[in-house]
Amino acid sequence: MLVFLLVFVVILGLLATVHWYVWRRLVRDVTARGSVARRLGTVAAFALPALSFAALVSARAGAPFWLQQAVAWPGYLWLAVLLYLTLALVVGEAVRPLLRRALERGATAPSPSAASVQAPAPAPATVPPSAPSAPSAPAPEPAGSDESAAPAESDEAAGVAGATAVSRRLFVSRVVGGAAAAAAVGTVGYGTYGVLRGPRVKRVTVPLAKVPRAAHGYRIAVVSDIHIGPILGRAHTQRIVDAINRTQPDLIAVVGDLVDGSVENLGPAAEPLAQLRARHGSFFVTGNHEYFSGADAWVDHVRELGLRPLRNARQEIAAGFDLAGVDDIAGESEGKGPDFAAALGDRDRARAAVLLAHQPVVIHDAVRHGVDLQLSGHTHGGQLWPGNYLAELANPTVAGLERYGDTQLYVSRGAGAWGPPVRVGAPSDITVVELASRQA
Repeated sequence: MLVFLLVFVVILGLLATVHWYVWRRLVRDVTARGSVARRLGTVAAFALPALSFAALVSARAGAPFWLQQAVAWPGYLWLAVLLYLTLALVVGEAVRPLLRRALERGATAPSPSAASVQAPAPAPATVPPSAPSAPSAPAPEPAGSDESAAPAESDEAAGVAGATAVSRRLFVSRVVGGAAAAAAVGTVGYGTYGVLRGPRVKRVTVPLAKVPRAAHGYRIAVVSDIHIGPILGRAHTQRIVDAINRTQPDLIAVVGDLVDGSVENLGPAAEPLAQLRARHGSFFVTGNHEYFSGADAWVDHVRELGLRPLRNARQEIAAGFDLAGVDDIAGESEGKGPDFAAALGDRDRARAAVLLAHQPVVIHDAVRHGVDLQLSGHTHGGQLWPGNYLAELANPTVAGLERYGDTQLYVSRGAGAWGPPVRVGAPSDITVVELASRQA
């Protein structure tokens, strides 16, 4: 509990510091003190993080679903905008002094046009030699030329120089801040469009030594991390179902993190799953988010929709291989984690085994139990760049196909998004895995 509290305090402090930095660069540095723009910017600096906090905790706090939906869009989108706004402003810190120096050089450079129009100096007048030279009278001093005028002129020049410097700083701050805001909003807007458009279909061929000739070309549609929730609802589910059915797969594997919420709130949004069509059916394994949302209730509900849950269980597929599935490791807190012995312990190892497991980290258990191919999700491919670098620290494979000993691991980037409905550098996907027999 103490460790959790310390982590919470550190994260809270970091978020507070980031918001102060963004407020300073986008509000204080570009608006006049007491102006309406500064007041509105300051209010937003407090309201937006409050909405983000509400979006993160509303579901677990048992808030009404309509309230979860109301705070989810602005709250989660602000987190994505904040990420790219901060990154852009940090880059802007390097640009800022360069831009100021360029402005200063431009202001001090002589104007060629002014030099070209200077009048020539008048010729000196000649005096005849016979003319007597008259005593020259002292020239009258111009008005205001006494010594007391010098400080006034100096102060005035200093004031003009100071005003010019302030004007340059304000101009630079507005240019850098405006560019950072445009870059962040544009990035998040494009990333949101990618999620709402729906996942693209990828095709991957996986050769397996034990797959019989009869299973050559067998197609498994792999979909993970759909994340039906307060933002991604029934229309999102329907897009995914339609995309899967268009591939005409032999088997469909839903590899966890189907939902972010209860059956009561999200049951209607999941109903299009009943339309999934495949020759050998649709299968489901739990992900960590199912255990945040009532895993047992969701397992019962997807069974009603026509999917077959594999909870530490195995199914012989008529094409000539075994399909196994294990519960997610998040279920260990409820005594329902993965049980590889139950799913794979007594099988015929002469047959190929394909394992559905939400998290890639169980690959080493899969290797020990002679699995030929593990299909996973969970990572989202990082979802928001540079999150892929963090995902690499926690997962053996972030996305794509890799080999571990005699076992191959394929990790999907997922079809939805958690938190912000935004993906940057990690497009959503549905993958058709085509098994290739070496006997063919």
